[in-house]
Amino acid sequence: MKSIFIVLLALLSVSLADSITCNATTSCPEESPCCSQFGICGTGAYCLGGCDIRYSFNLSSCMPMPRMDSFSESFDSKQKVSEIELQSLYLGNASEADWVYTGWVDYYDESLLLQMPNHTTGTVLSSTKYFWYGKVGATMKTSRTGGVVTAFILFSDVQDEIDYEFVGYDLVNPQSNYYAQGILNYTNSENSTVNNTFEYYHTYEMDWQEDKIDWYVDGEKVRTLHKSDTWNETLNRYNYPQTPSRIQVSLWPGGDPTNGEGTIEWAGGLVNWDSEDIQNHGYFYAQVKDIYMEAYDLPEHVLLKGNSTKGDDYHAFLYNDTKGDDTDIYLTNRKTWLGSDDATGFDPQNENDPVVDESETTIVTTSGSSTITSVSTATSSTQRTANVPAQNTAAANQGNNNANTASSRPTTSANTYDPSAGVGGFVQDSRSSSTASGGGSSSSGSAGRLNDGIMGMVGAIALGAISFFV
Repeated sequence: MKSIFIVLLALLSVSLADSITCNATTSCPEESPCCSQFGICGTGAYCLGGCDIRYSFNLSSCMPMPRMDSFSESFDSKQKVSEIELQSLYLGNASEADWVYTGWVDYYDESLLLQMPNHTTGTVLSSTKYFWYGKVGATMKTSRTGGVVTAFILFSDVQDEIDYEFVGYDLVNPQSNYYAQGILNYTNSENSTVNNTFEYYHTYEMDWQEDKIDWYVDGEKVRTLHKSDTWNETLNRYNYPQTPSRIQVSLWPGGDPTNGEGTIEWAGGLVNWDSEDIQNHGYFYAQVKDIYMEAYDLPEHVLLKGNSTKGDDYHAFLYNDTKGDDTDIYLTNRKTWLGSDDATGFDPQNENDPVVDESETTIVTTSGSSTITSVSTATSSTQRTANVPAQNTAAANQGNNNANTASSRPTTSANTYDPSAGVGGFVQDSRSSSTASGGGSSSSGSAGRLNDGIMGMVGAIALGAISFFV
């Protein structure tokens, strides 16, 4: 089986051994209030995409989730690719960036190139905005080789998930999958059949509605899931993805030895880092030609909470209960960005944040494409580096290994990027990368800033998976 989810990640400046964890029994402390998707407390970007209100300090710890309008994006020029923002520089102003990434991206042959260099944890592309029901599609080519996984998914901050996953040893059977609040169910996955996913572009679509999900390949419906078929009598709820989600495309090593045995087996075994693509290019790669989304009407029960009388001002989602169900979501006119990497949802440091909860009305069949998603207030002129949480077990393990063995490694890689090697790229030692500032909290309760003299976790660039046995 299958990864539970693909997530944003970047580099840590403190080791996981010193981190404060969060889970169903332990919430984050006030000084590091935001719980990341992989259960680490922090500030800054920990309070943005992936901030899980269920295990954070309180409901106001996480920042509002910017709402997505219908769109169509073709990565057909270098300019389009250059507009994708590095995750470590993003502090939540979705009006300035539609996409963020960790890892390596480039432009090649009228497409976005996602790269996974030799012995790294790959790349993840993520939308900065969230949508709540709609039809989303991507035209793409996957990577190849056993242990290498390409994914196109929808993922919410309470771990609802809708997937297309592609294992590199099987290039003819795309896998569809879904999860509700991260609950494991190994029978959720189904296969479809296409011709070679590495050699040929295919269009993969997920039509996400309140009562069903349809998966399509090249315009042909290959699967339908009805919400009514997901009722869980034990939990007294539907195990159905039903909360606002981001769009993510990723390339990651399911066959990394630090992953669980089930993930490695599902991915096709350990990654062969001496494979054809590594020998020829220095990296595995996937190509994305376009991504598009048609937003549907929001559920009729959704409320507006804020101090504006204009419906179009309500451009972001928030939760009003830690259960994280679809009935616990409302629209707000609060700003979505942070003023610094020490900021939090209850102290955003973004100047004159409007007071919420002054009025409350009901939306009736609000069009998904009618709400303004941009915000007019400018961000601070001082550029800050975001605290980007480590949110992946495999990447974090690799980071620890890199930190422990860095002194014994050569300063250059045997496989560097070669711009003339057939698939574009740039010269980069694939075994290391620059370190972003950390926002995870240490067990001593520190604020989570970058501490001089502490070796950062080098090489934790992208994402991984939770497996059968993790």
